[in-house]
Amino acid sequence: MTAIPPKPPPAGSGGFGPAAFQLVLLRRMADFQPDLAERARLRLGASLADQRQANKRWQAMVRSPRSRGTLARYRSVLGPPESTGPRRIGDLECEALLWPVPLWPDLRFEVLAGPDGAVWNEWLVRAPGAPGPVLEGAEDLRPWSATVDEVARAFAPVRPMEGTAPTRWRLAFTASGTPLVAEFTYGLLQEVRPGAA
Repeated sequence: MTAIPPKPPPAGSGGFGPAAFQLVLLRRMADFQPDLAERARLRLGASLADQRQANKRWQAMVRSPRSRGTLARYRSVLGPPESTGPRRIGDLECEALLWPVPLWPDLRFEVLAGPDGAVWNEWLVRAPGAPGPVLEGAEDLRPWSATVDEVARAFAPVRPMEGTAPTRWRLAFTASGTPLVAEFTYGLLQEVRPGAA
């Protein structure tokens, strides 16, 4: 991670902007990597109280009966996307919207939206043109080093598994003859553990 200026000025929905959104991401990642998440929070110049407040406000926005929809919420909080473009998934067409995430300069927060504006997926992906990690064995799978797509490509074939929460994904695969399960939060690798043989 590169140096980040402390306490970026608030932006977005009522002062809830990209800095607060990153605190929400870190809150979920702390379930797996509390030390990494704490160091990242401090780099943002935020206290635990700031993080709790950001998460509380995010949950209120998500659960509000007056919510304008998931895509509108992301636009309100993160501002205009850095880029948008069509994406094809099987026979389906969608729009991919990308926002920068200062904590991870080589990543982008990606939202895939259907023709009706419904959000199909929301997670971290490698930024266009940014070099991805070299993943040759289980020892290369370090926390926060890779995205779901990168692990899936490097260790194909993989078997997607149901995550333990809405923001989590899991992949089962074999590396060097060893069955493994990779856990992801918001699409970013958190941990790898032994899988069922």
